[in-house]
Amino acid sequence: MTCPLTLPAVLTPKGTKRVLVAMSGGVDSCVTAALLKAQGYEVIGVTFLLWTGNEGQEHAKACCGVDSVEDARRIAHKLGIPHFVLNMTDFFAQTVVTDFINEYTQGRTPNPCVRCNEFVKFRLFLHRAEALDADFIATGHHARIVKGEDERFHLLKGVDAQKDQSYVLYMLTQPVMARVLMPIGHFTKAQVREMARQWGLPVYNKPDSQEICFVEGDDYREFLRKRRPDLVKQGPIVTEEGKVIGTHIGIAFYTVGQRRGLGISSPKGEPLYVVRIDAATNTIVVGKRESLLTREAIVGAVNWVGGEPPEKPLKVRGKHRYRSPEGLAWVEPLTERKVRVIWDEPQWAVTPGQIAVFYDAETGQEVLGGGTILSTVSRAEAAETTKELSEVATL
Repeated sequence: MTCPLTLPAVLTPKGTKRVLVAMSGGVDSCVTAALLKAQGYEVIGVTFLLWTGNEGQEHAKACCGVDSVEDARRIAHKLGIPHFVLNMTDFFAQTVVTDFINEYTQGRTPNPCVRCNEFVKFRLFLHRAEALDADFIATGHHARIVKGEDERFHLLKGVDAQKDQSYVLYMLTQPVMARVLMPIGHFTKAQVREMARQWGLPVYNKPDSQEICFVEGDDYREFLRKRRPDLVKQGPIVTEEGKVIGTHIGIAFYTVGQRRGLGISSPKGEPLYVVRIDAATNTIVVGKRESLLTREAIVGAVNWVGGEPPEKPLKVRGKHRYRSPEGLAWVEPLTERKVRVIWDEPQWAVTPGQIAVFYDAETGQEVLGGGTILSTVSRAEAAETTKELSEVATL
């Protein structure tokens, strides 16, 4: 059943707390629905229809494709809860997909899962939940939201370090977290699968989704070619010294840190990597692996989970990619929503367009904030800034 804005003729008056569960058809979201029903909530399952593809056919194996919709529908029926499909295809295309394409056209590497969380899974979903008189929304993310003694909500890593998804949730605010439930974050993945098996949920052994949901085959370059053939625009590949050593097919098809598929040979016979993408001149700059090491980045569109930015440089554990290790760093506020991040040790392939997330320095468990990487700074410049920040922090 497709879910309209309001459902007064379908839903009965509330007798308990009502929660809308985002059911992707995967084991995490299905167990989320089962757990909340067992806890006494009035549970309504909602599956997002996000993408219908280039030829009007959904990517069946993606997290929000036709197979997943059917899985979610079957689980909802087994649990005895209402289930609706919420058609968000136009909104998803206008926000997440458009942002994905635009970032690549500017030589940046986006994270569409973060934008989907920001625009769809929380902002729009909460709006729909309000229209359905729901008290909460719930997701199957491996992260925890805890209300502290300070009466503020704190975003913590999930207990399963290998499945933790707190990195992609840095944009959550205090008002949003007051309305969000994430019960899965308190369990390991193995425990979640075992609960699903014991409840007789057929998705207990369903593999996790690994692909970008709207990019079939995980080939983003082919997706860009089909959606924006004008992005195929040749330009020079140059060394850091400015020597032209090849031709690229269009800056949108390359990412910082890329080594394979460049179609070039090093003048000195050593491996070369993309170290910078210059959208203004349509140029790809390549260099040695060590050229990708940097200690400083400028981060914009920053969200502070606690609600207030720090008044002075803050020591954190900074993470600049979903799978990158965290490194101790200073975060210096520049404006209300822009910061300078200076890591203690050089980080590899800090990439404009990716997300930098700040965890507390002491335990590394709590998300303090994060934002989009705008640019990086050379190691020499970053070393001088680190010295200045250390002097300020001791005042």
